[in-house]
Amino acid sequence: MNNSKNSKLLINTFIVFAFFSFCLIIYRLSYLGLSKKVDGINLKDFADDRSLYSSVLKSKRGTIYDSLGNALAQNVSSYTLIAYLDPARSKDKDKLFHVEDKELTAEKLSTVIDMSKEDILSILNQDGLYQVEFGFAGKNLTTLEKEKIEALELPGIDFIEDEKRYYPNGDFASYVLGYARSNEDEDIAGEMGIELLLNDVLSGTDGYISYQQDVNGYKIPGTKEQKVLAEDGYDVYLTIDSNIQFFVEQAVKSAYEKYKPEWMTVVVADAKSGKILASSQSPSFDPNTLDITNWIDYSVSSFEPGSIMKIYTYMAALENGTYNGKETFNSGHFEADDGTNIYDWNREGFGDITYDQGFAYSSNVGIINIINNFINRKILQDYFLKLGFGEKTGITLANESSGKIKFKYQTEVYNAGFGQGITTTPMQHIRALTSIANNGVMLNPYIIDKVLDKDGNIVFEGTRTEVSQVASYETVEKIKELMYNTVNSDLPYATGRSYSLDGYDLIGKTGTAQLVNEKTGYYYSSDYYTLRSFVGMWPKDDPEVIIYVSAKKPAYGSSRALYETVKSIVLNTSKYLKIFDTSEEKDISNYTVENYVNEKTSVVREKLDKVNEKYMVIGNGEKVIKQYPNISSIINKNDIIILLTDDEDSYVLPDIQGFSKKQAQMVCNILEINCTFDGYGYVSSQSVSNIKVTKGMEVVISLKDIYMLKEEFKS
Repeated sequence: MNNSKNSKLLINTFIVFAFFSFCLIIYRLSYLGLSKKVDGINLKDFADDRSLYSSVLKSKRGTIYDSLGNALAQNVSSYTLIAYLDPARSKDKDKLFHVEDKELTAEKLSTVIDMSKEDILSILNQDGLYQVEFGFAGKNLTTLEKEKIEALELPGIDFIEDEKRYYPNGDFASYVLGYARSNEDEDIAGEMGIELLLNDVLSGTDGYISYQQDVNGYKIPGTKEQKVLAEDGYDVYLTIDSNIQFFVEQAVKSAYEKYKPEWMTVVVADAKSGKILASSQSPSFDPNTLDITNWIDYSVSSFEPGSIMKIYTYMAALENGTYNGKETFNSGHFEADDGTNIYDWNREGFGDITYDQGFAYSSNVGIINIINNFINRKILQDYFLKLGFGEKTGITLANESSGKIKFKYQTEVYNAGFGQGITTTPMQHIRALTSIANNGVMLNPYIIDKVLDKDGNIVFEGTRTEVSQVASYETVEKIKELMYNTVNSDLPYATGRSYSLDGYDLIGKTGTAQLVNEKTGYYYSSDYYTLRSFVGMWPKDDPEVIIYVSAKKPAYGSSRALYETVKSIVLNTSKYLKIFDTSEEKDISNYTVENYVNEKTSVVREKLDKVNEKYMVIGNGEKVIKQYPNISSIINKNDIIILLTDDEDSYVLPDIQGFSKKQAQMVCNILEINCTFDGYGYVSSQSVSNIKVTKGMEVVISLKDIYMLKEEFKS
């Protein structure tokens, strides 16, 4: 009886529980059906996200060009080599889609990538893998290397295409350009130089595409698609002229190897506009390989300038109206009120000399007497500041320093007058020197010529910018006279006589800054522990080009590294710009390279003959299959177009004497031969010529400064 009652109670309890559970379920379903959110989650968004496809549309990084339109930094396709190992790829197929003959594959791949057959085979012999890569040797392959591998016709071999930043000229204006590379987000981003400073301008903006997809990954019909196109980065044109940059590069590298300074830097500028035509330093690096040993761009870094500051001390006295160049002083030694002894570089002195002679002789004692007799601390400091020392020039180069122009006590003032105890940058000197070339009007230096969007519209354009009138015509003419006598006079102790070049009318000022011993805090007395400098311009009466050169601790403390560098640059640049040539037009007409690939060779010849552009045809083929430079490159009559025809059996290695290194390298590249270069400059000889070309053949090419060879060869 009791059992029956218990059973009925249990059944009733279950029925009540089931009823309440059913009601709860109905309520929950109603709630879910009517509510937009459950537990704080938007159900519609949640469902959409589960079937939402989204992809980033990558923007293309802009190209950096020189002033002639030659690409200095650009994005190129690169390839990663992969091999499919899974036999299932070839199941029920008419041909192989995986690597079956691993021995043959390893043997053939080893002839193209930098990896031994044995190492490749060990990768291919891995079990249970769908596909494999080949490490560093299989990454960043060029289009040419990809084509070579494709020509091997190896089953199961494929490529992943990507983009990388490429610098066609290698170690060339490296500290100006800097470098960019792929980051963790697989975006190419600048990390140094203009690539870093203008990263936002060059990068552009990524876009995206998103839509609803079904379980098979297809877009669901009738659903909306959101698409925002990528905005490609802007193209940047520099004021750098690659021809002048090349002259500077070869001169700096030659001096660096010969005299082994700790570092050396050169800046060349257009005196009438402030454009930077070239900037180089050694040691340098190749942005493609990032063999960087030093991260400092010395063109915008500050250090003690030495006696080149005497230019501006003399200008301060001239502007003050108190300077008397014919007045004399006793040179050699001066004792300051605090007991500090200051000497000329010739400690015995030059006897009683005029202040004009003191400039040519670079007399420290002469500067002290100018400060004591013609100006004072405030006049000197105010004039240095007026010339822009102590503040950045604003040039578009990364990590520009402002330098330091502070001096108070007597000895500090004297030291500042001849460039010790203060710091300046090479770019500040370029700015100050423009005043001498422009009748006292100082210009801002600049290195960005223009910036173009992808439609070719100019979004920024660099122009000549006048800062202020910092000197009178009379002051400028007197300073040019003093700088001329420093280099070209017969004065026995003139410090710039080694820089003299007959017929080139170069004017300038030398500088030697003693280096500080970091342990003692005092200046070294040795000639080796110095920073040697030279600033100059030419021609004297109407300067067109300004040059700044400095080297830290050159061998033997000698200025030879500097004057050999300056002479080479002045000679080459003058001839290139035709500065002293009145028989021809100085302007060099430019030509935009067309696309000649797949055209008849005879037709291309006619086109180039019509515009009087130099060219070289390699092979006897009827059709052009490769060319250099590429389409839309801007060249001038000093450049050459190289055309490769479709008759490979007729390729003969041409005589390229007189070619620049850049032109010679392109001949080597287009013929797929291995060239080794010895020296700097233009081709003076080659180990072989006029013989049938075989891919991979070795050629040794000797380079020399073409103009220093008295025009032995002509390009």
